[in-house]
Amino acid sequence: MSTTPQDYVQQKAAASGSSFYYAFLFLPAPRRAAITAFYAFCREVDDVVDEVSDPGVAATKLAWWQSEVGRAYSGQPTHPAMQALMPHTAEYGIEARHLLAVIEGCQMDLTQSRYLDFAALQRYCHLVAGVVGEVSAKIFGQSVPQTTEYAHTLGLAFQLTNIIRDVGEDARRDRIYLPVSELQQFDVKAHEVVKGEYSDRFVKLMKFQTERAHALYDKALALLPAQDRHSQKPGLMMASIYRTLLREIEADDFKVLHQRIALTPLRKLWLAWKMQALGRF
Repeated sequence: MSTTPQDYVQQKAAASGSSFYYAFLFLPAPRRAAITAFYAFCREVDDVVDEVSDPGVAATKLAWWQSEVGRAYSGQPTHPAMQALMPHTAEYGIEARHLLAVIEGCQMDLTQSRYLDFAALQRYCHLVAGVVGEVSAKIFGQSVPQTTEYAHTLGLAFQLTNIIRDVGEDARRDRIYLPVSELQQFDVKAHEVVKGEYSDRFVKLMKFQTERAHALYDKALALLPAQDRHSQKPGLMMASIYRTLLREIEADDFKVLHQRIALTPLRKLWLAWKMQALGRF
């Protein structure tokens, strides 16, 4: 039995176990189909970096994805993720530049494993998270332009939460997303992070990272225009899940170097449902 592009992206999204998937479940069918296809595209290009060990091969695959975006927007998509996404691009204002930005962010992962300061890290986060937030807001039903700034800010908060959660996992791949200037500020050596060595200095560094992430969640909520609060509920669901994860990491005293702290699927679903029912952030 052949798998349709829609089946393919649904399986890709469900298999990820991501917090995003649980928020999609509550969307009306057309919007759910669009965000599932877009999310599957993002997973595909992200997986190239995470799963292909040879940087040359990974670069070639990302270059193929750049070409695929060009083919898709000229009416000839070949990958099931793009075949599933293209019927939705016009309705939700998804442009080739959005998809190419996500690919560019993944290309940065192949060439850069350290960021000198937070400004440099923000550029990376803009591509892999801010643009994703922007497209997601459109699909969810954005009605006013100001919501874009909210979406970019929330995307940055999500990405910083991911960075905090994945410090140990990333370090084992010789990637440290904590800015070099901030490692120096708290006197934490890169080799300590790579070796998984905990210290009071490391805890202080991670508290600093977490406070910034929490401030960005607060800023995002303050930026969300009242008229889009209802349409953007899936993003608020994800924020509830991600913020709960951030608090769990804090409660565990930032033991992120030797393990990946995560919420269970049931808890993610419950948090998403609670947001759907109560509308609370």
